[in-house]
Amino acid sequence: MREQLEGSQAVARAVALCRPHVVAAYPISPQTHIVEALSDLVRTGDLAPCEYLTVESEFGAMSACIGASAVGARAYTATNSQGLLYMTEAVFNASGLGLPIVMTVTNRAVGAPINIWNDQSDSMALRDAGWIQLHAASVQEAADLHLQAYVLAERLSVPVMVCMDGFVLTHATEEVDLPAQGQVDAFVPPYRPRQVLDPADPVTIGAMVGPEAFTEVRYLNEQRLQRALDEVPAIGADFARGFGRSSGGLLHTHRTEGAETVLVTIGSAAGAAEEVVDELRAEGRSVGAVAITCFRPWPTEAVRDALSGARRVVVLERAFSPGSGSIVGNDVRRSLGRPLVPVIETVAGLGGRPVRRADVRRLLDDAAGGRLEPGTLHFLDLDHALLARATTG
Repeated sequence: MREQLEGSQAVARAVALCRPHVVAAYPISPQTHIVEALSDLVRTGDLAPCEYLTVESEFGAMSACIGASAVGARAYTATNSQGLLYMTEAVFNASGLGLPIVMTVTNRAVGAPINIWNDQSDSMALRDAGWIQLHAASVQEAADLHLQAYVLAERLSVPVMVCMDGFVLTHATEEVDLPAQGQVDAFVPPYRPRQVLDPADPVTIGAMVGPEAFTEVRYLNEQRLQRALDEVPAIGADFARGFGRSSGGLLHTHRTEGAETVLVTIGSAAGAAEEVVDELRAEGRSVGAVAITCFRPWPTEAVRDALSGARRVVVLERAFSPGSGSIVGNDVRRSLGRPLVPVIETVAGLGGRPVRRADVRRLLDDAAGGRLEPGTLHFLDLDHALLARATTG
C-alpha cells in the first residue's frame, strides 16, 4: 500500500514485516526514529513475538544480536557514526561467526569535530569487516533492501548492513509502497539457522583458533561474500517478480548506452545524478550514470560491463581514505581493466553539505573541459575563503 512516510518509519515497518525475534537498540541520531518506531510496534503487539532490548551501548546492541542469532533468533539493530565504530569488535565477531544479522547504518559523519549530519565515513571505515554492504538510493529502496537483506543474510549465513544516508533519506518524507504481511511472508521464509547454541546439545562457537585453521575461517567468509555477487541480483530479480518493481541488485544504470562520460555514485546522490544526466542528454551531451547498490562485495564484472563504453568516468562519493584518496574510485579504476580510461575522483557532501544538481552539472562540465586531473582527489564545492583563514590563522 502506498503511503507518505518518513524514511525511518518506512524502514522500521519494513523490518517489522520481516518478523525479527529480537531487536537490540541504543539510540543515536539520525537512527533514533527507526528504533523508536520498532519499540512502539513491539509495545502495541503489532510486532510479536519479538523481544525489544534496550541496551547500554552500541557494543551491547551488536553483542545482544550475536547472542540472539546464535541461539536461532532473527536479529536486528541499527546505528551509525561513532556508534558503529564503538561496536567494531562485535561487528567483526558477527561476520567471523557467520551470523545472519541485519543492521541499518544511517550514514553519518565521524568526528572529530562532532557532526551529526550525513556522509558515508562510518560504513566505509568498516568496509573490510566481512559484512555485505547494500546502499540505498531512495527511501523506497531503503525499505525494499531490508526485505532482501534478510533473505540474503540467511541464505549465505553472512551479516548484512543496509546503508541509507542519514537525514537525507531517514528524515525525508516520500510516497512509499509497503507490501502486505502475506506478500513478505512469501518472500522472506521463516528463519532456519545453520548453527544453534542449545544447552541440550552443547557446542562452542567463536573459540580460540590457532594458525592451523584461522586462514581457512577467513577464506570461508570470503567465499560466502563472493557467492553474494550471484545471490544479490537473483534475490533482486525475485523481488521484482513478487512486488512489481525493480529494487536492489548490484547496481543501477541510467542512460549509459553510448555515453562517453559516466558518473558513478553511491547512495542518495544518485537522484541528483540522474536528473542532471537527463538535462544534459536533452542538450545533446553524451552522459550517463551508474549507482552502486552492492558495495561489498564489490561487483567488479558488473561495474566493468556498465562502464564498458565510457571514454571518461567521474566518481562522486561521500567519503575518502585520508592519505590514500578515493575509496569507491579506487574500486572503479581496478574494475575497468582499461588503464587509458581516465577516472576522475571527487568527494562531496561531507558532514551534511548538500550535493545539488548545479554542483553535479559543474562537475561534469569541468570533467568534459579537461579541468579535473585524473589521479588527483578533488573536493567539490570547497570554501576557499574558510581554508585561507584556517591556514593563516
